[in-house]
Amino acid sequence: MSYSEFTEKDYGVIDQAWQVLYASARKRCADERELEMVSEAYDFANHAHRNVRRRSGEPYMLHPIAVAQIVVDDIGLGYKSICAALLHDVVEDTDYTVDDLRDRFGDKVASLVDGLTKIKTVLDNENKDLSARSLQAENFKRILLTLNDDPRVVLIKLADRLHNCRTIEFMPEHKRDKILSETMFVFIPLAHRLGLYSVKSELENIWLRYKEPDAFEEISTKINRNIQQRAKEINAFIEPIDMALKRAGFQFEIKKRVKTPYSAWHKMQVKQIPFEQVYDLYAIRIIFDPDRTKDESERDQCYHVFSIITGIYRYMPERLRDWVKHPKSNGYEALHCTLLSSSGIWVEVQIRTRRMDDIAEKGIAAHWTYKQNGYVSENDSEMDLWLERIKEVLVNPDVNALELLDIIHNDLTSAEIYVFTPKGEQRSIEKGATVLDFAYQIHTEVGNKAIAAKVNQRLVALNYVVKTGDQIEIITAGEEHPKREWLQFLKTRKARNLVMDYFRNERKQTVDYGRQVLEEQVKLHGYKLDEATMQRVEAAYGATDREDFFFKIGIGSCKLENLADVLKSKQRYSLLRRIFSSPKEKPKEPEEYIIGGKDDDGRQFVIATCCNPIPGDAVVGIKSPDGKITVHKKSCPVAEEIAATHGDWVVVPKWLEAAVSNAFLVRISLKGLDRVGILNEISRFLSLVMGANMRGINLHADKGIFDGYIDLYVNSKDVLEKILKKLTTIEGIESVSRIDL
Repeated sequence: MSYSEFTEKDYGVIDQAWQVLYASARKRCADERELEMVSEAYDFANHAHRNVRRRSGEPYMLHPIAVAQIVVDDIGLGYKSICAALLHDVVEDTDYTVDDLRDRFGDKVASLVDGLTKIKTVLDNENKDLSARSLQAENFKRILLTLNDDPRVVLIKLADRLHNCRTIEFMPEHKRDKILSETMFVFIPLAHRLGLYSVKSELENIWLRYKEPDAFEEISTKINRNIQQRAKEINAFIEPIDMALKRAGFQFEIKKRVKTPYSAWHKMQVKQIPFEQVYDLYAIRIIFDPDRTKDESERDQCYHVFSIITGIYRYMPERLRDWVKHPKSNGYEALHCTLLSSSGIWVEVQIRTRRMDDIAEKGIAAHWTYKQNGYVSENDSEMDLWLERIKEVLVNPDVNALELLDIIHNDLTSAEIYVFTPKGEQRSIEKGATVLDFAYQIHTEVGNKAIAAKVNQRLVALNYVVKTGDQIEIITAGEEHPKREWLQFLKTRKARNLVMDYFRNERKQTVDYGRQVLEEQVKLHGYKLDEATMQRVEAAYGATDREDFFFKIGIGSCKLENLADVLKSKQRYSLLRRIFSSPKEKPKEPEEYIIGGKDDDGRQFVIATCCNPIPGDAVVGIKSPDGKITVHKKSCPVAEEIAATHGDWVVVPKWLEAAVSNAFLVRISLKGLDRVGILNEISRFLSLVMGANMRGINLHADKGIFDGYIDLYVNSKDVLEKILKKLTTIEGIESVSRIDL
């Protein structure tokens, strides 16, 4: 922030932004009293931030106005949240206190602002020792702890993060990388879990624009070109649907939706396919107002719409998704089907009522609004259960910030499946969970006394992994108790914690068991557990107390991962542990980091094998205490996690021209029509024409179609793109793209 006298132009820009917000707030406020409080909050914040500017040079007041605009338009919160958004930086950046706000705006607005301020506050006294902690992780813990007080704090924080990302171009690049990594690791999954589709999508696209700028531009261009080419076909597809629904008496609107650049890019990465094979670029939404005079429920009227449109077009049964009968745990309800148009393109159709659309776009805020107005959906309990589960983890004193961040991230990103009790009640559970996890979800004693289960009337063991649609009955025995081996297959954190809690009451036996497990594992790798080996293992896993270390092994919380590597080397260079262990004195970082071997300061650059960047890729560096800088692609998930949890170690390296003389391994995917001699032609082109050194070829043909990949060495991204472009000129090759190794 900086200070300078505002000009008339500055005041005009602020007033213009305020008038837009005022118009939106008027629609959201129930009466003039609420609107007056919003106006008062604006006047108060505008005075407090007078003559203060952001990094961009624009008046700082534009930021809280923009956050409030997102709060009302994209999230749909009420006047108290709008006031809190306008005031959210006042306590931190000015001399005003929370008590000042309480006197002026009441307890709830002051409480919301206090929650937002605490998120950004410096760590309290008990957290001064940061030797093995991450400042970012502690801050995330603060953010998520506010779920205990008022979830609106998190929603306003998401709005704040969205606007900061919208203006991220004015941040230094290393801070930009840290903020975007935090955003991808926690805020985007959080927006998804809370059902904020528009916020999530915009954050994803901003992330892609800066992390993979070339891919963002290329995909955006292709999507826009495709829209122009297909516009008439989509309109022709919609026309008979529109006519049929009008004849049936529905009050509705039809919206067109095109896949976002990030969504297309993500599918290309996951499926390892080129853009041309992303077939679900288009979708239309049918949003209707249910007829309350009919005996039909909302669900039945959705099925009625489905029957009408599938009477016009053929649909793909395997692509039918019924989120009306089985809503997602973030509140999402809709009926999805994929129809074949008359011109031969597949189009996804989403069928929603107006209420379902509000919840799909504005998530948990709309969900609660409808609930307060007396509408109770069968998904209410799922949302409440998730919030309770998160709160349970947050208040656990045994979980430090880094562990908590990992737990929350896994919970936010884990897929869910739907199963049923013997009485037919639907329950959601984490994908990969076992019947024993399900037993503990029902009740602690059911889990503790479980001996087996019946799944779809068939007897199964406790480690059986449940599938969507399974009906599960847990079989118990009165004298049964938890077994240590259960920790080897339990998936959900709740179940694992309950089993570990049981064994905490038998500490001595658990410590002995842990020592025995370690001895067996060390012996298995051909070593003896003497004092020297013990000290090496303890150092590698960050153990400070030997008995506690054995105990953690005994209850299964320490998995002894990479033990073979630990035993082979005198020191264990675990990247994450080095990153999370701050040195006593933080080394002074030079302004530039040039990739090209060792520089004059003795820094060594290592190309990360998880993503294999090459010269020309957008990259980020992760600097460890020993001075080594590992170079990742900016979009690499490993680098994202490290940057999100310890942003202080993020640096921005640049490729040295000399590095282009080196060879870097890449993998290219090929697909096309098989013909005699095509493999020879491809290999001859790569080796003789392009001078590329091939390390391996894996191509196979079936029924006239070939596909596979080739591993080769290139000097830069420019060279790779030339190779890809020229390969497409070979007769028979239909698609060529770079994929992950």
